[in-house]
Amino acid sequence: MSLVRITVDGEPVTGAAGRTIAGVLLASGRRTWRTGPSGAPRGVFCGIGVCFDCLVTVNGVRDVRACRRRARDGDTVTTQSRADAR
Repeated sequence: MSLVRITVDGEPVTGAAGRTIAGVLLASGRRTWRTGPSGAPRGVFCGIGVCFDCLVTVNGVRDVRACRRRARDGDTVTTQSRADAR
């Protein structure tokens, strides 16, 4: 199995090549990586790119759906919150 290495909020995470960022995060044990307007934790909800619960910043690009974007070796992922958008 081929692996990819990404950095999430400064921490290295390794996952299977071909997985989405959400898949790599879930496989590493992370269930949430964003906070909603109320401060409630969010992660994958729909898993098909329809909702906005899994948004992350990837390589400086905000609002990337983690369930749609395949992880690429060397990606830098930063979690987001609604407070960041103000």
